[in-house]
Amino acid sequence: MNENPDVIIIGGGPAAMSSALYLLRAGKKVLILEKEAFGGQIAKSPRLENYPTIKCISGLEWSDKLFEQITDMGAEFDLEEALSITKEGDTFTVKTNYNEHQAKAVIIAAGVKPRTLGAKNEDKLLGHGISYCAVCDGDFFTGKDVCLIGDANTALQYAMLLASKCRHVQIATLFDHFFADNILVEAMKKVPNISYRHCLETQEFVGEGSLTSVKFKDTVTKEDVEYTIDGCFIAIGQVPDNERFSNLLDLEKGFILTNDKMETKTPGLYAAGDCRVKGMRQVVTAVNDGAIAAVNAANYLNTL
Repeated sequence: MNENPDVIIIGGGPAAMSSALYLLRAGKKVLILEKEAFGGQIAKSPRLENYPTIKCISGLEWSDKLFEQITDMGAEFDLEEALSITKEGDTFTVKTNYNEHQAKAVIIAAGVKPRTLGAKNEDKLLGHGISYCAVCDGDFFTGKDVCLIGDANTALQYAMLLASKCRHVQIATLFDHFFADNILVEAMKKVPNISYRHCLETQEFVGEGSLTSVKFKDTVTKEDVEYTIDGCFIAIGQVPDNERFSNLLDLEKGFILTNDKMETKTPGLYAAGDCRVKGMRQVVTAVNDGAIAAVNAANYLNTL
């Protein structure tokens, strides 16, 4: 981009790309900064079934369509990680790991990152049998035995995806029941090569060079439980990563505080999607946030 954009959007998920769509339609120049790959968390979901007008689509296909839509409209993007935001006068400066970019408004739609268990050897064996993304890494375990740690919608979706490739999928949950939608729980129970056991607290991942087993403690019986497996997928939720922006906004448990216009306490700075304080984190609410942030950012720019 030869000249400064009107708006810099930090993130590349549904909220970020929806913001770009609405800003472009309002005639604004947009630069999107994404540190890894476009699509966000939904791009890792094998099935998106609760988005209005679409009965079923993969998360990757849905996000690819949105990315194509905004780039066709003129959205510019750089694969850079935003490290900090400062403001002087009416101008924001976003410092990344490669450059500095300036704009009159910024929308933070940085999403969240996978929550870790903190179990022994989790870091050591990440990428060597441990993964947080079944969509990304499931094919590596075709015909093998795997464990899935988690109890909500994403976990069960991952389990059923893995069951289509793997010999056996063992689900382990910390609590005594699933937190997933009932329709997913019932569908999972019908898959013959999926087993599950509740009340298991992860103790240790075992392996030299690559994962060979995972050890649990049964929180009810106190017995030790160990599963010999080739891979383990962890799906226990996500956590925010917003401290780097805290000089210009307020945080609540790491999430960004906004009003219903997606405004932060700093004029011209907005937040949208999973990174902000909200009651429901779904694709449809991220798209909603992105549209609202974009419209209000455009209105703000028109007053300068």
